[in-house]
Amino acid sequence: MRVEQQAAEAGELLSFDLTSQPWLPVLRADGSTADLSLRQVLAQAGQIRRLVGDLPTQDFALIRLLLAIVHDTLDGPQDSEQWADLWESEAPFAPVEAYLDVHRERFDLLHPLTPFFQTSGLRTSKDEVFSLNRIVADVPNGELFFTMRSRGAQRITFAEAARWTVHAHAYDTSGIKTGTVGDPRTKAGKAYPQGVGWAGSIGGVLAEGHTLRETLLLNLIAADAGIVRTTSGDRPAWRAEPSGPGAAGDLAGRPYGIRDLYTWQSRRLRLHFDEHGVHGVVLTYGDPLTVQDRQTQEPMTGWRRSPAQEKKLGLPLVYMPREHDPSRAAWRGLASLIAGSDLDTSGPAEPANSLRPGVVHWLAYLTTEGFLPRGTLVRLRTYGAVYGTQQSVTEEITEDGVDVAVVVLHERDRWLGKCAIDAVADADRAVKALGSLAGDLARAAGQEGGAARSAALDLGYATLDHAYRKWLAALRDGEDPQERRAEWQRTALAEIRLLGRRLVAQAGQKAWAGRVVAGPKGEVWLCSDAATGWFARSLNRDLPLAAPAVPSVPAQAASSDSDVSKVSA
Repeated sequence: MRVEQQAAEAGELLSFDLTSQPWLPVLRADGSTADLSLRQVLAQAGQIRRLVGDLPTQDFALIRLLLAIVHDTLDGPQDSEQWADLWESEAPFAPVEAYLDVHRERFDLLHPLTPFFQTSGLRTSKDEVFSLNRIVADVPNGELFFTMRSRGAQRITFAEAARWTVHAHAYDTSGIKTGTVGDPRTKAGKAYPQGVGWAGSIGGVLAEGHTLRETLLLNLIAADAGIVRTTSGDRPAWRAEPSGPGAAGDLAGRPYGIRDLYTWQSRRLRLHFDEHGVHGVVLTYGDPLTVQDRQTQEPMTGWRRSPAQEKKLGLPLVYMPREHDPSRAAWRGLASLIAGSDLDTSGPAEPANSLRPGVVHWLAYLTTEGFLPRGTLVRLRTYGAVYGTQQSVTEEITEDGVDVAVVVLHERDRWLGKCAIDAVADADRAVKALGSLAGDLARAAGQEGGAARSAALDLGYATLDHAYRKWLAALRDGEDPQERRAEWQRTALAEIRLLGRRLVAQAGQKAWAGRVVAGPKGEVWLCSDAATGWFARSLNRDLPLAAPAVPSVPAQAASSDSDVSKVSA
């Protein structure tokens, strides 16, 4: 059913103006929650803690929408001085009010000709209307695993529909979709895979401040910083010609800049609604965007060099977005977030193996040039989606964050940053020693060591998680990196030793008695005493700043608390 017919049946032209209607869920600084309009959220950004959408990935997509509005309002910032003026201003987003007045019509979700982030009149050859499960990502493809919607998304409010519309362009799945009339890519009524939405192909990284005002400004990259490439044609989707079926005709030179990318129309969709809300959708592919070598255009992800892509494309150097591993906490990947090229592991004549996110480079620039106090605390928040079955379903949504003082990112004084990265390596080595202990104890008891080792690794990282985040957030300008690293090694040693004692206590009499097992240099006698000694020596070697080497104490049949206290490791 066409939108004009829908409106006629409703008895009037319906409208949902995103500039004035509440649709953005926020958490205020006082702990209360509210839904706000675009005007309200930008006017009150200093009193808002953060967005709290239906999914973390929705928050990421909506923040990028807000950034596109602010960038376009300011046509910049053009330089760091202009950014500094915004940072000091009591109302940095005041010009947005007039900007939204000018473009208000393009922010109407239900507009008959230019509906927000949609294609007017989009239809299939059979005029089919599909379930909202196609855009509501907490019921992807009808699988009710993120949701409490017992019967799927049958009808949603206009506010919720607006949020999911933005999210669909950013994170929609791939796979075969229904073809639409007027799209030359449609074959036999089908649209064949074009990949996931742009944000779904990257490992999203956002700099988060204490308020939404700070968050937006910390991610508002000035043109003169040389971090992202922008052309004179850069504009958000609402200042471009409305999308028709099929791909746009000017894709060869795009994205034109950050505003274009943050509002990239990766899908063509059309909401179906009545006066009570939205009840259906037509969804298909929009503008494709390759992922290779976009590091000068996309600042909100890290990048990794890809030998496989270099071989496939016949190019000497190709960078791919660095996606997030859902099994790995953000602090364990800190090197890829904060390390500059001088800390890269590639040789001096080789291109860097990895590039940190542009937004982190921007924070480092602000700190190095004195625009941000070196003690400013920022949370690097990470977002991602994990897809399965040829990217046709969403398997997992990831979100994490790690607090860092911006001095850790300083371009000219890298010692604290290197200290933070080295401390992650210390944690890795200590947890690996714990895993080896668990595996050895299991083998000593006549069991397979693999499962025990994996469980111990998970336990070790989970135990060090809070301790490392607390230690990292406390790093401050002027501190001795060596002493701070020694402090971390002492903390890691104490935590991992305690876990080791518990593992020995749980191993029981069979592990204490031991047995002959195959070793790298032949058969050896493996028992809890031997495993504990190896564990102690590993910790002494891997955490040398923690304390002088402590000789291991043979473990007895550790079956009680008194027995546990005898184990040095």
